[in-house]
Amino acid sequence: MRVRKTGIATIIAILVTAMVALFTGAGPASAAPAPAAPAIPALSTPITGAFTDASGGTGTAAGTFTPTDFVADGTTLLANGVADVTLTDSAGQQVGTESRAVTVPVTVAAASCQILDLVLGPLDLDLLGLVVHLDRVHLNITAESGPGNLLGNLLCAIAGLLDPGPLTDLQGLVNLLNQILALLRG
Repeated sequence: MRVRKTGIATIIAILVTAMVALFTGAGPASAAPAPAAPAIPALSTPITGAFTDASGGTGTAAGTFTPTDFVADGTTLLANGVADVTLTDSAGQQVGTESRAVTVPVTVAAASCQILDLVLGPLDLDLLGLVVHLDRVHLNITAESGPGNLLGNLLCAIAGLLDPGPLTDLQGLVNLLNQILALLRG
């Protein structure tokens, strides 16, 4: 069974959104503690895959992946979790369900950074009878970092020299993701 890597990016986006909601006070205000739930549906992400069925045809696997924790393996970020999948054969008949602990690689979306945001207001010039009118100009230059984006990586690194900077170590990211996951589970 293949697991879509983009599903893990969705999990990270959901975790970050939930953390923002948690710290900004978004959501219902209540003095009573919420009852503990075994799993938060928002943490699950859809997964799909294919398999060869008993007749030699291509069956489909569809279900959800729910993360339990994040780990670092060398320079790779991995998510451990449970995949709950329903298997359907090539004839469209459900042949079973499977719930299995899996580990999948997590890809982090390429970052971008603002290089220049220049706004020039309207400009009117009268140069000895030559009238020049320039309307508002908005120049926005953004660098995209990631594999193969040499100039984007270089410009983002230069632009961020004086910033406190994002997490640069993988273990720090793993710790942060696990803390977010723990907070969301309550």
